[in-house]
Amino acid sequence: MAEAEALAAREPSESEIRLVIGASSAGTIFEWYDFFIYGTLAYILKDAFYATDNETLGLLLVWSTFAVGFAFRPLGAVLFGFLGDRLGRKYTFLVTVTLMGIATAGVGLIPTIETIGIAAPIIVILLRVIQGLALGGEYGGAAIYVAEHAPPEKRGFYTSFIQASVAGGFVLSIIVVLLCRALIPTEAFAAWGWRVPFLLSIALLAISLWMRLKLSESPIFQAMKAAGETSGNPFVESMTYPGNPKRLFVALFGITGILTTVWYTGFFSAMSFLRGPMHVADLTVELLLLVSGLIVMSFYVIIGKWSDRVGRKLPIIIGSALTLALLFPLFWMMGNFANPGIAAAAERAPIVVSGPACETDPFAELFKREQTDCGKLLETLTAAGVPYTLTPGGALGISAGGEAVAIDPAWLTDGAARKSGLLGALSAYGFDFSKQQPSAGGVLGIVGVLLALGMLSALTYGSVAALLSEMFPPRIRYSSMSIPYHIGAGYLGGFLPLIAGVIVARTGDIYSGLWYTWAVVAFGLLVAWWGIPGGPPRDFADD
Repeated sequence: MAEAEALAAREPSESEIRLVIGASSAGTIFEWYDFFIYGTLAYILKDAFYATDNETLGLLLVWSTFAVGFAFRPLGAVLFGFLGDRLGRKYTFLVTVTLMGIATAGVGLIPTIETIGIAAPIIVILLRVIQGLALGGEYGGAAIYVAEHAPPEKRGFYTSFIQASVAGGFVLSIIVVLLCRALIPTEAFAAWGWRVPFLLSIALLAISLWMRLKLSESPIFQAMKAAGETSGNPFVESMTYPGNPKRLFVALFGITGILTTVWYTGFFSAMSFLRGPMHVADLTVELLLLVSGLIVMSFYVIIGKWSDRVGRKLPIIIGSALTLALLFPLFWMMGNFANPGIAAAAERAPIVVSGPACETDPFAELFKREQTDCGKLLETLTAAGVPYTLTPGGALGISAGGEAVAIDPAWLTDGAARKSGLLGALSAYGFDFSKQQPSAGGVLGIVGVLLALGMLSALTYGSVAALLSEMFPPRIRYSSMSIPYHIGAGYLGGFLPLIAGVIVARTGDIYSGLWYTWAVVAFGLLVAWWGIPGGPPRDFADD
């Protein structure tokens, strides 16, 4: 039975559509809140679950555990895609939201590494695996459920609320953290208060289940089931259905690869950039992201609605091309707005490092390798956001503005002494490493940059739920759209903070991690231009 006929046979009322969008969006917000609260509190979790004084390594370990959840998303997509195509859309994403809420609350109950040792990070990793599996089934279920209730001429508009809800989960995680900060003293929040946002998932789970239990099954799935047209093995059929291999390739690289790297760069990379090398106060960063995130949510709805008129391809092509042109300039602007003093000091007193074996090994401590003395200095400079010029060879030395900076032998054996001593010495040359409170103009500039990054994300993401639903046949739609989406989001996007962090640590250039995003988007743009159907939106039809 054709989709249009299935919808006509049981066209949802306006109130049903509002419930479908509201329940699906709310559940998506809660699920992504669960996932993002981990990233939002990364700077605290590195101390709770990882025993290292190396700030760079601590964050890389946190981002590694963050990436573990994403690594298991494709497996979740296969499992829950199979169930969604065989048993139905509704009950499958009831299971995913339940798993997500339980796993997230569990993170808030884990004792710290000081209490139970290595078992702490191991348990965190296991819970992240469960989160990744659950999320692998969530997005596809919510997106398809809304798409299969929507009339074709409004499919982009209705499904855009799912994309807005992903950003909403990020915003909700920040709101909860801000409220906890306001109600819990700073020292108590660092000691135990960070657990509260995780435990709150139980309440969010209850609300989400209550809303989703009110929903009925998708009319298109009901029609397929009544006609006996559901797939016997959705995973196998997704790989073998005529034309599907090409569609899967395009969905992976030409759609998901673009949207996920742009999204994580615009939200997570910006957050880490402001908090880390720019030294902006934590509360200020959270408020900036909250304001910009609330505004950006509307961008996804605008682009989704626009795609109903111009087609799904055009916004993605425009967004990808603009990302390639604007990514580096936007981050340079954000750096100048956030902490202009570092760039000015580096221009007045350029830092030059010389010495043998001048390269960093960010995982040296983890793998019991010896970091070179020069590598230790470079690591500290990079973490502090100090640009430098490297002169390999000769005796170990560092100069600022042509003047030699005396190296205390303690810097080469004690990380804390190196950080306080080296940064203290550079402070005499105008470098300010204190927590920054940008000026009013700086705040407006940062928000402007974050909104621009949000618009790039909206252009590459706002129409995607509708596009992916239209690209694949209904009988294997859940599996076919979930598998490439979660491979792309799980590996190309989920590993972005880790990969970008390693690139920055190895190069010493705080902007160099952006090349990863640029490369993925550049390749994706070529694939999107070649493979995404052009012209007005249309329901799936065999080629």
